Amino acid sequence: MNGLEEWVNRIFSDVGVYDAIKVTFQMAVSSTLISSMLGIFMGLLLERVHFPGKRMVVRINRTLMGVPPVVVGLFVYMLTMRRGPLGFMELLFTIKGMVLAQVLIITPVVCGMTYSYAAKTAPAVRTFAKTMGAGRMQTDLLLIREMKYELYFVMITGFGRSISEVGAVMLVGGNIKGSTRTMTTAIALLKSQGIFYEGMALGILLLAMAFAVQCLADFFRREAEENENY
Repeated sequence: MNGLEEWVNRIFSDVGVYDAIKVTFQMAVSSTLISSMLGIFMGLLLERVHFPGKRMVVRINRTLMGVPPVVVGLFVYMLTMRRGPLGFMELLFTIKGMVLAQVLIITPVVCGMTYSYAAKTAPAVRTFAKTMGAGRMQTDLLLIREMKYELYFVMITGFGRSISEVGAVMLVGGNIKGSTRTMTTAIALLKSQGIFYEGMALGILLLAMAFAVQCLADFFRREAEENENY
């Protein structure tokens, strides 16, 4: 038992797993909160406002939902490099830079999912609100209240996307031990060093975290479906 404990502590210390877990959650929580505020607002606004070219905007957003994260990482890297437009902010190889990349990845997902849910829910809510004489602000608040479980599901989905990301955070963060190394980049490092069993152990830990997030997302999705049926 002591031998196993020493082995785990040695491996975790060598690649900085404990710090990687902290960085992963710090990055994931920050990027999810920012993306949720931006994405939910844009999704609801996109559903409510009608303008020429709206279908094209929706298609562009759906395209961005599937953009390869490494492409986003390269884009952010070019923005934040020393000679880039945002080089003066010194975001490269920092958690803030990683959060920026994650926000660009997750926001279209949150926006697209929010728009899809709102497109199904909003017509009935607006009809009901109109019959009750509610104003625009009251109608919007009622819509958000009716969509609360869907919005919870959207946020949990964004969080799950964030903790599993590797390409963008590797490019922007640099995989620096104790600073910008995340669980996914730690696994990539272990693999490159040929330490497969330890990498698999860390992968199982990450998989367990992702499973917990998915269970939470399924709970909110079931609540949303039951609320819709009711």
